[in-house]
Amino acid sequence: MTTRSLKAKYDNLRITLNKMGRVVIAFSGGVDSSLLLKIAKDVLGADVLAVTAESATTPKRELEDSAKIAAHLDAEHLVVQSGEMELPEFVANPPEKCYICKKSRFGDILNIAQDRGFEFVLDGENIDDTGDFRPGSKAARELGVRSPLREAGLSKKEIRVLSRKLDLPTWNKPSYACLASRIPYGSPITEKKLRQVDLGEEFVRDLIVANQVRVRHYGDMAKIEVDSAAMPKLIRRKVRDKLIHFFKLDLGFKFITLDLYGYETGSLNRAIEVPIRPK
Repeated sequence: MTTRSLKAKYDNLRITLNKMGRVVIAFSGGVDSSLLLKIAKDVLGADVLAVTAESATTPKRELEDSAKIAAHLDAEHLVVQSGEMELPEFVANPPEKCYICKKSRFGDILNIAQDRGFEFVLDGENIDDTGDFRPGSKAARELGVRSPLREAGLSKKEIRVLSRKLDLPTWNKPSYACLASRIPYGSPITEKKLRQVDLGEEFVRDLIVANQVRVRHYGDMAKIEVDSAAMPKLIRRKVRDKLIHFFKLDLGFKFITLDLYGYETGSLNRAIEVPIRPK
């Protein structure tokens, strides 16, 4: 990555957004959608609406961050209730559950865009997102949702670099994801499980100040993933005792394990892919 190539991608992104006119951005408050909102605001001014979906699958911290960042960027921000938990085909938790969810969520956002006279709905997908199993991306494409960051050829690393250059507080923010992604395929998604995962991740994050945390929900067992640098912190006696107490007595898990692979995006996809070699 060179400064010249990154500037070219940034310029192309601005040109693309300028041609769109009025846009609605599916806004999570994460690194990608925050950069997209920032640049769209710079280019289009008031002709931008950020829409955040709220449901039991949304991490509490992510919802709070979305409101703070939208206010920081002086962007109009709308929080809407998302209804995927009312869809039996979603809560059954098949491998394509993200397709089902995104089809519903983006359908609602498209209705908002149409009612308010916005021309395009955008998401924060980047070029790195094309390398994983992402049925939600398929739903977005089918509905005509655009991904300007991906269209500009921007990678996650480049998005962080640009975010830092533009003084966005999200430039080094850890990656978040829908809480339903913590529950293995085929295991029904319930609000109780989602709440256990959300509370568990917040506890681990605050306890050891880990950069990345995932709590995978296997019924009576919680499997914790953290970045490799945080693993030694997690197994210290005092930290371990606090973690066991919280996960057993407060959250109700009978078994607590640490994944030696460490944090990995989409680790549950191992169950539907060719096995990978350990790192």
